[in-house]
Amino acid sequence: MDEAVTREAGPATATGEARRETGAPRHKAKPELLAPAGNMEKLKVAIRYGADAVYLGGKAFGLRNLAGNFTLPELSEAVQYAHDRGVKVYLTVNAFADNLELAELERYLEETAPIPLDAYIAADPGVVDLIRERFPERDIHLSTQANTTNWRSARFWQSQGVKRVNLAREMSLEQMRETAARCDIELEAFVHGAMCISYSGRCLLSGAMTGRDANKGECTQPCRWNYAIVEESRPGEYFPIREDETGTFIFNSKDLCLIEQLPELVRAGVGSLKIEGRMKGIYYAASVIRIYRQALDSYWEDPESYRLKPEWLEELSKVSHRGYTTGFLLGKPRDVDHEYLSCYVRNFEFVALVEGEANSGGTAVAVRNRLQVGDVLELIGQGSSFTRFTLQQMLDENGVPLKVAHPNQRVVLPGLAGAGEFDLIRREKATPR
Repeated sequence: MDEAVTREAGPATATGEARRETGAPRHKAKPELLAPAGNMEKLKVAIRYGADAVYLGGKAFGLRNLAGNFTLPELSEAVQYAHDRGVKVYLTVNAFADNLELAELERYLEETAPIPLDAYIAADPGVVDLIRERFPERDIHLSTQANTTNWRSARFWQSQGVKRVNLAREMSLEQMRETAARCDIELEAFVHGAMCISYSGRCLLSGAMTGRDANKGECTQPCRWNYAIVEESRPGEYFPIREDETGTFIFNSKDLCLIEQLPELVRAGVGSLKIEGRMKGIYYAASVIRIYRQALDSYWEDPESYRLKPEWLEELSKVSHRGYTTGFLLGKPRDVDHEYLSCYVRNFEFVALVEGEANSGGTAVAVRNRLQVGDVLELIGQGSSFTRFTLQQMLDENGVPLKVAHPNQRVVLPGLAGAGEFDLIRREKATPR
């Protein structure tokens, strides 16, 4: 096997260098890295790769109904698993309830009350009020859906007993800094992941076009569809809005990526750095969490000499994304912040998950995409380093040699030294000719 590929960061670029601010405030406590957990496997992966806390949904009143989510027994198991490893768990109840749903919501909160969750994430003022009335011992974190865009809003929610506010993505860095200075409340901000084209995610397109309400967790993502123009006097004639021969997706946003601005966010007073992606796979979650974990740790340990490492950006480019933008953080978005082709960048594909040492020796892996002897693969674990190797041999569970393995098979890879549970194996995708 080739040696692990590690690269020392060269001199920081002007955009990547941590910009020092004389007298800038600094947290008393290290900021939290908050990661998505769409199901139990994703929760375990998030914890394995360095999350300080995870957010997840139950089977009701969250905004990701199409994620796996957690039954009540699974939720109890998830909280126990996380707490055993020093990780907090926040439950989303951030849907907007109508009158007919209030009784059901109260029953749901009563069912989850015995589970030692660290906080509820809510957006609807009525839901916040219900939690404060019925479960005053439970911490409340305000969801991005509440659209907190200024310090007075943050201060208002603080007066309502909310412990933490997720700041709207529309806020600039300077506005975040001012909010931290004027309010004595925990601040949370998204640092990475997909963004809705609508105002902080409160979109009406899905509900209007399909009957599936985004504000109740059933978004069909119509902002990602292809559109054409119809002139009223010529019904049935569709004129595409073209950027090239594939058309254009006029509502799309690029994905948020604030790895370069992480020091400024910490100095501004953001106490929780949140990664989007409960609908994303474990390869995405692991790849993103491990880079932000390393960057946050590196900055916190030595702010004065901190520099952005080029390999962090390189690793983030290897997960599926729509191009990256800093959104509103550094000012109003420009035309380049919109993705007109709706094409995901997918240069690498996740092919197998390491399950641990096989009884017969070697490393047991669960195959997620077709594997073939001779493939050039990369093994990734914690940290930003990875190991590149050529697959020389592969055995089935009975020790029979294989040339090819297919999704959902379990195989043994001899000689994969250093691999541990939840390590991931990926493969660079061939460039189309």
